[in-house]
Amino acid sequence: MDIETLREYYAEELRAVANIQSEAVVRAFAKVPREHFLGPGPWQIVNPWRLDVEPSYRMTPDADARHIYHNILVGIDPERHLNNGQPSFLAFLIDALELQEGEHVVHVGCGTGYYSAILAEVVGRNGHVTAIEIDPELASRAQSNLSYLSDVQVVAGDGGDLDPGPTDAIFINAGATHPRAIWLDSLRLGGRLLVPLTVTEDTDGGGGGRVLKVTRQERGLTAFFISEVGIFSCVGGRDPELNRRLKEAFNRGDWKSVQSLRREKHEPDDACWLHNDDFCLSKLAVAE
Repeated sequence: MDIETLREYYAEELRAVANIQSEAVVRAFAKVPREHFLGPGPWQIVNPWRLDVEPSYRMTPDADARHIYHNILVGIDPERHLNNGQPSFLAFLIDALELQEGEHVVHVGCGTGYYSAILAEVVGRNGHVTAIEIDPELASRAQSNLSYLSDVQVVAGDGGDLDPGPTDAIFINAGATHPRAIWLDSLRLGGRLLVPLTVTEDTDGGGGGRVLKVTRQERGLTAFFISEVGIFSCVGGRDPELNRRLKEAFNRGDWKSVQSLRREKHEPDDACWLHNDDFCLSKLAVAE
């Protein structure tokens, strides 16, 4: 079976597992060469049955790209337990962004660039992707890997400090305790933000929580959780006190009650699910 056919089967596998609704997302996974972003094979594959402990890896028998066109985690820096991401989960999140042709997408935590390339295919040549990576080594790899796409700009730095300009969608690929102000400020009317809000024991390791989807409407920001998540922490996106309060909020079990993100100053009340000085996840719906 040739590699193009393998990619098509892979994309259809992801459609079924992630319930992808967008044909453009399926086509993107069928087109972008995953092996181009992983470095030369053989590759190290995460053993899924060992995820209860420190991730362990097995080596593919050779450098044939057929080994990585499955819904599997592939190591990009196994020594640091950094992987290329579970394709079905990333496909689900990209689908949830509801991307359209010609939009500007910001990808914070782009790694070596594979999913940034997927985003670029979805928004097309009239669109634009700003791919941001704080790790210098990964940013350099992403710059090289994505150089064939003129509509993708790779930026090395903190995605919570860099102003990407007006955006239609922002995808944060790391766990934060709160949405950064620049992400909310950058959203155009109708713009969508996906950010994993996670709880962790330290600022360097991974954490668990839920992915929040925020959408800018005429009268405010709608917000609700769309899935559970386990992910590495977002450098600069974590606050110890908010980490503690977010853990308490998740433990209450009422996370489905969140309907909006409020930014105006107000005193905390029973409608506040997670209240902070500069943002509040609220149980109140955005006014019609």
